[in-house]
Amino acid sequence: MSSLLEVDFAQPEGFRPLSLDLRTPESAGAPLIVFLHGGGWQRGSRKVFTPGIGVSQSFDRIVAAGFAIASCEYRLSGEARFPAQLDDVDAAIQWLGTHAADYGVDASRPVLWGVSAGATLAALTGLRRPDVRGVVDWFGPADLFSMAEHDMGDPPADTREARWIGGPAAQHPVIARAASPAHQVHAGAPPFHIAHGTADEHVPFAQSEALAEALRGVGADVELHTVAGGKHFWQGLDDPSAVFDAAIDFCSRVTRSQGD
Repeated sequence: MSSLLEVDFAQPEGFRPLSLDLRTPESAGAPLIVFLHGGGWQRGSRKVFTPGIGVSQSFDRIVAAGFAIASCEYRLSGEARFPAQLDDVDAAIQWLGTHAADYGVDASRPVLWGVSAGATLAALTGLRRPDVRGVVDWFGPADLFSMAEHDMGDPPADTREARWIGGPAAQHPVIARAASPAHQVHAGAPPFHIAHGTADEHVPFAQSEALAEALRGVGADVELHTVAGGKHFWQGLDDPSAVFDAAIDFCSRVTRSQGD
């Protein structure tokens, strides 16, 4: 395994440079996973797959399965509002499409894998781009209207979602709809693997149920992996192997070349 760290892939005008870390296996032609971190669009780091799960259990586990993984930054809500983050993800994919082959990576069949807020970005990007082979969505907010009804103790204008889109969903319905994967599904959507814990107090399990139902409604290939008793960021799971293995199996399936 080799690592290419702290690579600047974009510098949006007036903002900090955005960086990615690319980890690759020894075998050439590895399919690419583009990873997007969580943190409510307010915080988080590309260096952390999910809080409490170390590099060896996450990034290294995925590389050991034969994938290259690029963990990419995006502007946070204190820097820019939606849809700037989608522009950042596009910029990362464009950089990888241009340069990944230099590092033995096949970027022609990418899978997007996001956690929490990053899962929302992964889902939205997958629903916008025809080149995405699949999306791994771990407990991402899918419907900002119903998320606004989930009381976490913040005033309506100060929730994570409101800070991201510029105000409460009810006051910005066009933007909220555009930022909600469950409202952006369409025929021809890529395959989705959705995993969510039933005891998630931050993003209700019903969010993933709604996204899965919407995807099935347009005939999409969707797996909903229910983790009984699982909490946000898989807190409380003694062993995260099962959730990783299920997602990795999905990535293997959707990136398999025609004729394999």
